[in-house]
Amino acid sequence: MVSITLACLFQVLMAHAQQTALDLDGRPVNPFTIAAGKVVVLVFLRQDCPVSSRYAPVIRRISAQYSREASFWLVYPDRSETPQSIRKYLGDYGYRLPALRDPDRALVQQARAEITPEAAVFDRNRQLVYHGRIDNWYLEFGRARPAPTTHELNNAIQAALTGKPLPQSSVKGVGCYISDLQ
Repeated sequence: MVSITLACLFQVLMAHAQQTALDLDGRPVNPFTIAAGKVVVLVFLRQDCPVSSRYAPVIRRISAQYSREASFWLVYPDRSETPQSIRKYLGDYGYRLPALRDPDRALVQQARAEITPEAAVFDRNRQLVYHGRIDNWYLEFGRARPAPTTHELNNAIQAALTGKPLPQSSVKGVGCYISDLQ
């Protein structure tokens, strides 16, 4: 009985650790615990990625549109990005969203992220329903359309809120690779 209880406790602790990143003050944060009852949207960014920077107005608009139903988090997976530089980036691009550093890539792995910018949408049951590009604004790195014609992140949030399946649960992003992925 004791070994089963210890095994269960270990599994709970490991699941919590796998979903944990650091806030900009260095404290561990589990965005899934904080967002109880809401859809969780993780947006992976890099400060040195011009595509990430161009998406700031889009991310701000979508996060404002769904602020009551979804919890948005900006996730910085690059180990070299400091809390100070991230705070400056947030201010420069008008972000008012919580930001997390993910140096151990716990959220990257859970979201299956490879590119920045890339989004991951988890339903209220914490199931990953979508990961990939925000929309099709970029055809390839350095080549963009005047305006996007598809809106994958918006569609994924709608699907997570309504429980309806998406035609594609993953669409490859265009931007900068997250370095040192295994």
